[in-house]
Amino acid sequence: MSYEKLLETNISGESAKAWKASGKKAVGYVCCHVPTEILIAADVMPVRLRATNCVDSSDAEAWMSSFSCSFAKSVLQYLMNGTYDLDGLVQSDGCMMATRILDNWSHIAKKNGKAQFIHQIGAPRITNEISIGYYKAELQTLADKLGAFSGKAVTDEGLKSAAAKTNEVRGLIAQLFTLRKEAKVSGTEALRIMLANCDLTIDEYIAALGEFIADAKGRGPIKARARLMMIGSALDNPEYIRVIEDKGGLVVADALCFGARSFGEKLVIDDKDVLGSIADYYLTRNTCPRALDNRPAIHKEIVDTCKAYDIQGIIYEKMQNCECWGGESYYLEPDLKAIGVPMLQVEREEQMANAGQLAIRAEAFVEMIEK
Repeated sequence: MSYEKLLETNISGESAKAWKASGKKAVGYVCCHVPTEILIAADVMPVRLRATNCVDSSDAEAWMSSFSCSFAKSVLQYLMNGTYDLDGLVQSDGCMMATRILDNWSHIAKKNGKAQFIHQIGAPRITNEISIGYYKAELQTLADKLGAFSGKAVTDEGLKSAAAKTNEVRGLIAQLFTLRKEAKVSGTEALRIMLANCDLTIDEYIAALGEFIADAKGRGPIKARARLMMIGSALDNPEYIRVIEDKGGLVVADALCFGARSFGEKLVIDDKDVLGSIADYYLTRNTCPRALDNRPAIHKEIVDTCKAYDIQGIIYEKMQNCECWGGESYYLEPDLKAIGVPMLQVEREEQMANAGQLAIRAEAFVEMIEK
């Protein structure tokens, strides 16, 4: 099997290192409002930054606000200590803390004499014709600057070729979710596989994921005491889900920005307005409650998933100081009660310090569902 690298939890910089050794650029990003198609079209390797297994973010804490979430602090820590050795960072204002990563890293890199491509794009928090037009202009500026940085101009043909590849990934992920629905793939395994997309080149990921899916189709279903769905703040640690699944719950679906929300439906390109198609897709798809006008649609998607996947309970994990998911449970809970799906709310930090408490609460939740 050559898909073992899909299941590695630790962050691997090997693909980015090899990419850079060939004379090309590798650039990081944090939020999924940064269209990877633009980076790929510029022959730049997109590397989504995560904080998996960070156990000490003390250096970054000296730079970040005390109100910053531990995920943001840990990502900055990995930039500072060399876990990520990239040519730059592109960020949208997906949330305030992701923006602070870029602000601080820009200053730290300059202070240390480390040349970096630093760019931020604005992603509006409402969706209409005017905001999509603004976002498209922001993406055009990014495309122009990336093309100049990499030496390869971003063209419509390049964007369409990149979209064909990202759509191939989205199609494979849809197959992975069918396997989850059939209980042939655990939630722990699925998150590991989706996180691998952060580290590998797109061609490496397509090849490995295709092989995994072909192998997993022959599996039998996993026995579980309850079918669960995971929603909430950025979750990039498969061990968190493993603790829950060890207690008999099987996470067969999610609405996480490192999970299903990273991929979404296939991107449809209008040949008459290629960049406009990308802008419309990334701004209108539902990723998290950051937008002011998409919360009812997000709630409907969660409810519809509960029905389609026969979900018996939802685990709502909320990172402390999370701007986007801090209070969403208050608005979502009535919709879940209406379809008879209970919700367990748990607070967490990036570091897995409360695994024991999580295990106790998860087991009690599963027992309640069984009864």
